[in-house]
This record gives sequence, C-alpha cells and structure tokens, in this order.
Amino acid sequence: MSRIIAVTNQKGGVGKTTTTVNLAAGLAKAGKRVLLVDLDPQGNATMGSGIDKRDLKQTVYQVLLGLAPADSVKRHSEAGHYDLLPANRELAGAEIEMIELEHRESRLKTALEPLSGNYDFILLDCPPALSMLTINGLAAADTVMIPMQCEYYALEGLTDLVNTIKRVRQNLNPKLEIEGLLRTMFDPRNTLAQQVSSQLQSHFGTKVYTTVIPRNVRLAEAPGFGAPAVNFDAECKGSIAYLALVTEVLERQQGMQK
Repeated sequence: MSRIIAVTNQKGGVGKTTTTVNLAAGLAKAGKRVLLVDLDPQGNATMGSGIDKRDLKQTVYQVLLGLAPADSVKRHSEAGHYDLLPANRELAGAEIEMIELEHRESRLKTALEPLSGNYDFILLDCPPALSMLTINGLAAADTVMIPMQCEYYALEGLTDLVNTIKRVRQNLNPKLEIEGLLRTMFDPRNTLAQQVSSQLQSHFGTKVYTTVIPRNVRLAEAPGFGAPAVNFDAECKGSIAYLALVTEVLERQQGMQK
C-alpha cells in the first residue's frame, strides 16, 4: 500500500511545490516508487518535473471529474524519475464543477485507490488555499507535511491549518495525522526566524523535522530548467538539505512500521 502525503500550507510562497518536487525526486533516488499528484491549477509541480503543462491533453482535472482513470493520465518525469498526475489552468474549473457532484470531497481518494499498490509514496502538491482541491488532498492522505517559513504570520496560518486538519479528521478522514513541520527558506542570521523556530519545536516537539531547508538560489533556478534541484545540482545546499529530509522521512516511516 502507498503512503500518501499531502504537502500543504494555506499560505503561499513557503516552498510547498519546491518541497514536493524535490521530495519526490529524492525518494526516487532512494529507490522508491513515487507518484506526484499536482493539485494546483498553476501547474508549477508539473513544469518543475519537466513536463510542459501547455501540451497536456488530459490532466488531474479529468481524473477528478471521472472523465478518465488516473492510470491513463499519469506521465513519467524523466527529470525526476517519478510518475506524475499533471495539472494546468483547466483544473481551476474543477472547483466549480465538483460542487454538484456526489462525494465531491473524496473523488481524489477514490481515483487513487487503483494505483495504491503500484507506489511506495504518493505525494500531493496542494494549492495554497483551503479549496475543494485541498480538501480532496486531505481526504485522500494518510499524513500532512507542512512547509513553512519561520516568520510571525506563518504561526497564525499554522493555527488555521491545524484546525482545518482537525475538521477533516472529524468529518472525512479519521486516520489523518500531521507527518511533520518543515522549516523552509531558513536564514540562521535572522533573529526572528530563530525565535519562531524555537517556538515551533517547543509546541510541536518531534513533529518538527530536524532537517531545515536553507534559502538557496539553486532551488529557485531548477524549475526553469524543468528539473528537481536534487537532480539539477545535487551538491548545492538546498539539494543536500532535501536529501537529508528524504532520509528523515524514510526513518520515520520505518519507526511507524515497527
């Protein structure tokens, strides 16, 4: 059975897609079978995987509306060595169209069930909003990974997200847990960042990953070349950090299985 991780934060610009793409590529490097599901109409994870969203005939949009099975829509990312359910602007229409459909919150979960035996990990790149797409991601996931910057407003947004996860657990997905909190774009010279980081560790304890993702220009450059940074430049500080995160994710999974 696949381990399904929703990577989400209601706040934008926190490195969510960068995290999803590099975690997927890093897990693939570790020999794991990985499927990345792009649930963001911006299609950034699709482009960052080396697949042109403008050329797509079918996307996760058709999957959510029941117009095509997930297996026929998935593409292989040569740049990342994982499979991808891609997205483009067409996905924005799914928000409105799903409102009138039965089981609208669990359509992704249903669509992924036939694929669950084919992958070790399924990563869901959720949009930066509490939308029907995000709710579908949370309803389908086993756990939630929350990338966040260590700044004041991030703490406010985190409270809202934790409350959302609790509501989804109560109403849609009782098994949903927080996988972990990932500190991204971290600058150790910033006093506020250090203070917020300490608050996170104090409040969430072991849920905060030991790995910290630094600010790194190569992480920002890699999507322009259509490749995850861990493959584009494996020696840069950002890639080294994401590969450390992969190790931590795998160790936590082994701990859960014991």
